[in-house]
Amino acid sequence: MNFLKKFRFAGGRIAKTGIAVFLTAFVCELLNWPAMFAVITAIVTIEPTAADSIKKAFIRFPASALGALFAVIISPLLGDHAITYALVAILTIITCHKLRLDAGILVATLTGIAMIPTIHDHYIATFFTRLGTTSLGLIVSTLVNLWILPPKYSPIISRNIHDLYVKTGNLLEKRGIEVLHSHSLHRETKLIFNDITREIDKTNILCEYEKEEMKLHRSSRKELRNHHYQFKKLNLLRQIHFHIGNLIYLPVQNESFTQQEKDKILQAVQSLKAILHHPSYDMQEGHFILMKDLLQEFWEEHDDLHSKPFQSIRHHFSCETVLLYELLSIHDLLEELNELHVLDKQHENVLEKTLQT
Repeated sequence: MNFLKKFRFAGGRIAKTGIAVFLTAFVCELLNWPAMFAVITAIVTIEPTAADSIKKAFIRFPASALGALFAVIISPLLGDHAITYALVAILTIITCHKLRLDAGILVATLTGIAMIPTIHDHYIATFFTRLGTTSLGLIVSTLVNLWILPPKYSPIISRNIHDLYVKTGNLLEKRGIEVLHSHSLHRETKLIFNDITREIDKTNILCEYEKEEMKLHRSSRKELRNHHYQFKKLNLLRQIHFHIGNLIYLPVQNESFTQQEKDKILQAVQSLKAILHHPSYDMQEGHFILMKDLLQEFWEEHDDLHSKPFQSIRHHFSCETVLLYELLSIHDLLEELNELHVLDKQHENVLEKTLQT
């Protein structure tokens, strides 16, 4: 039983595709229409969001009509031969692209190609029948996408963002230790950085999907507030990740930090990591003391650098200065994140009291 729970046989989108195919084929049987073209369209039309299905349906319908038209024109002239398939595919793709129907190229080409072996006579009737089955596939799949198993992106987004903050904290500590000990960038560190970058982009796409779904389904004030909160958290995470990226590509040289300074910076890095791991991003008083020491160190490094003659300065920002600046920048963003969390909790409490009254 545990194995069956862990192994998911079908997700929401797969289930919706199966339902759309069944309903489309069932209606085609009732109308005595060939189900193949309608089913192909239904499969292709299922999108991550209902909004995308509706938008692309208005593109796929005329595109499919073009594919069917080319098949009806070329197939009687050339017959069921290889050149016929090639011409129908090429003309459909070129015409759809020229008319900016790119989202419908796939279904249009499949419709045109699949029609070639079935065209024998009654060309006009065949054309409108294929157009009808294509329309049926579009309509059924769009309605299924809209009303059956509507996607719930919010839990996935929330979980992804929490995991990404934890991974980012681990990455910050790992790279901080490398810089403090004058180690070059480890391959594993770069792989972790790239992996977090990809996951941030994927989560951002999910946020866009959720935003589109909210336009079609009525959302409560709590759901809207949670969406804005998670989106702001993701934007702050992206900025933190950007500052860590500056450390990733920081050219490490033999540094002039004393052991005492290294210990302070390492404590600050670990404190930042602990905040990134904390569910509410709480900041203790000791953390602010560490940041104050880092800020003082930053200005001392800055003053030491600019006390030298300008001509003798090869790099106007030393590795030490950049490290301190990036850590202080991450701290500022975490302060903003903590304030955002506190404000969100306050709004949540006010909303709950309003609903109770």
